[in-house]
Amino acid sequence: MAENGASAKRTSGDPGEVSAHPEGVPCWVDAHLSDVAAGKRFYGELFGWTFEEQADAAAGEWVWARLDGEPVAALVRKTDGRMPTVWSVYFHTPDAAALAERIRAGGGQVVTPPHPVGGLGTTALAADPDGAVFALWQPAGHPGFGRRHEPGTFTWAELYTRDTEAANTFYGDLFHDALFGPEAAPDFGRAPVSSVFPAQMPPHFLVHFLVGDVEAALGAVARLGGRVRVPPFETSYGGVAVVSDDQGASFALLQR
Repeated sequence: MAENGASAKRTSGDPGEVSAHPEGVPCWVDAHLSDVAAGKRFYGELFGWTFEEQADAAAGEWVWARLDGEPVAALVRKTDGRMPTVWSVYFHTPDAAALAERIRAGGGQVVTPPHPVGGLGTTALAADPDGAVFALWQPAGHPGFGRRHEPGTFTWAELYTRDTEAANTFYGDLFHDALFGPEAAPDFGRAPVSSVFPAQMPPHFLVHFLVGDVEAALGAVARLGGRVRVPPFETSYGGVAVVSDDQGASFALLQR
C-alpha cells in the first residue's frame, strides 16, 4: 500500500494486516450501483480489475475489486432506487465516533452514525457544512487500499465546493496533519464548483483513478457505454477528464 504517494507496506485486506494512516487520508472508495454485474463488466474492462464476492454479503450485494490480487475498491448494490448512483470516498480515522462528534462541532452533519461492517471495520456517512457527502472508515480486518497511485487505482479526491476557504477551515480542523502537517503529501484537494462544473452543481467529492493514457481511457469509456462529462483539462495535479459509467456514476481519469 502507498500512503500519500509514498511507499508503504501493502496489505491484502486480511485481519491482522492493518496499516496505520494519518487521520484524514483517503483510504477506500466504493461505487453504489443498481447493477453490480454490469459494474463488474465496465470496470473490469476499463481498469483490469477482478472481483471477489464477499461471503458475508447477500448474493450480488457487494464485491471487492482487486488489481493484481490487492483490494482497490468495492461495488455495492443499491438497496433503494432513490439512492444516488455515485462513487464515495472514505477517510481513515482511528475513532469514527470521536470524529463524528468533531464533524458535528465543526458545522457538518452525520448522515449515518458510526456502525460496524462485520469484522472489517466501522463506517459512518457525513456531510460537510456545504453539503458534500463523504464517508469515514475505522479499520479492523480491512485496512483499505492494497494499491493506490498506480494505473487502475485511486490516486486523488477533489472536493468541488462553493467556498474553498471554508472547506479548508473545516477539513483542516478535522484532518490537519494529513492536509497541512509538516510531512503532509495529501491526495485530497479543494476547488470551486464553477471552475469545472455549472454553478448549480451541488458540492461533491470526485474520485480520480490514475491512467497511463487519458485519451485511450476515454475511448474505452465510450466503447463500454459510459459518457464523457468534462473533456480533458489541466490541473495542478495532472491532466483530468470527468466521465460516468454506463449506470451514471461519475468519476475522473487522471494522467500524470
